[in-house]
Amino acid sequence: MEHTENTKLNIPDDLKNCIAFHGHLCPGLVYGYRVAKEAITRLELKRSRDEEVVAICENDSCAVDALQVLLGTTAGKGNFIIKNYGKNAYTILNRSSKRVYRFSRNKHYQYTGKHKKEFDRLDKSMSSGTATEAEKWRLKILKSEDLLSKPFDDVFSTREIKFVEPPYAPLARSESCAKCGEMTMSTKMVAIDDDKRVCIPCSEDAE
Repeated sequence: MEHTENTKLNIPDDLKNCIAFHGHLCPGLVYGYRVAKEAITRLELKRSRDEEVVAICENDSCAVDALQVLLGTTAGKGNFIIKNYGKNAYTILNRSSKRVYRFSRNKHYQYTGKHKKEFDRLDKSMSSGTATEAEKWRLKILKSEDLLSKPFDDVFSTREIKFVEPPYAPLARSESCAKCGEMTMSTKMVAIDDDKRVCIPCSEDAE
């Protein structure tokens, strides 16, 4: 929060929770926050206690942390899936209602806030590689503020798509790796040398 405490942003409590989890406020986090809030409204979601809600993210950017906080879609529960295509696109699924929305950015970002001259100057410094750390953080704050104020449809395209239910997170017993001895999920083990079963790192060492 050290980079946001001195700003005059009116930050909602749920966004503050996202910042606390992520570590700082930035445009990427705001993208995820806006998607999560829109998905909650459209799909009538409550924070997922188990795997009731599923998020499929096509990047591994700052945005995904907001989805984890607000939607309860987490890597540990298995209802948070990253397909890292480098695309600012997110598919949110509600198992109970069998409805799915895909949110994606289809146009370049343009600043429309009240600090246009300052933003353009800082953006130019950033592009030229001459921006100081303070200028970089100020640019992030200006862009975050602008993204929070824009109509959602100015930032993301939204479409409801066909419901295809993803599998639940797999469960399997653990076995001892025949080489290192460490307990490993049985479905992740590899058979080598007379059907010895080893973990993936040990199988790669044996090649």
